[in-house]
Amino acid sequence: MTAADPSVLLDLAVRAARAAGAELLSRYGNVEGLDTKSSATDPVSDADRASEALIVQMLSAERPDDGLIGEEGASRASSSGVTWVIDPLDGTVNYLYELDNFSVSIAAEDAEGGLVGAVYDPVQKRMYTAVRGGGAFVDGRRLRVNEPVSLDRSLLATGFGYSPSRRALQGAIVARLLPQIRDIRRMGSAALNLCELAAGRLDAYWEEGVQHWDVAAGGLIATEAGALMTATRLTDATTGWLVAGPSLHAALTSALAG
Repeated sequence: MTAADPSVLLDLAVRAARAAGAELLSRYGNVEGLDTKSSATDPVSDADRASEALIVQMLSAERPDDGLIGEEGASRASSSGVTWVIDPLDGTVNYLYELDNFSVSIAAEDAEGGLVGAVYDPVQKRMYTAVRGGGAFVDGRRLRVNEPVSLDRSLLATGFGYSPSRRALQGAIVARLLPQIRDIRRMGSAALNLCELAAGRLDAYWEEGVQHWDVAAGGLIATEAGALMTATRLTDATTGWLVAGPSLHAALTSALAG
């Protein structure tokens, strides 16, 4: 049994994501406090930190016994059975360059995995949501992945890691895959990629080196929209995911293995 009504958790996730999105937009085009994390190409800014602080404040005020896992350092063990997984700004590089494609991602998990997820696109003002077993939605409209999709007609989203060695491996895999598919998109926000897949604006997503907070909410949204999501280990990364409708997932699994 979960520690809270999923609808209550989702309502909180949606409110926190909207508030964080407004915080990000208030700072958009005026980035301050820019630092790097894992490498010189892995940035973090005051906007990332302010967004996470706001989300943590809202979650803690209403759910003080829940656990927290945040990209920018939020960490608290759960005594309620619920843990929040937070990406306060997914697509920081896009945000820095004012490319618009960035999001706020908030998921609540229990012992069985993802329970609720909310991904907010502040620029487009789109709110993607899902509850385990209850389907996926954008602003109240139900989402379904494209199915069936043949390999040669598939539009695949991907991303690249921050280390040069991993980028080289990922680039080689993409180069081998590219002649077999329709095309590739590299948009810079894993959470939005998964939501766009759920909405039928992409057919598949594959990336290695993404972190738990990158895919916690978006992965639930994609799978609730009918996608299969399985782990991959084709590079030196410890985490990787292939996400697509059932028919395309099987074809891409074979193509990537080849």
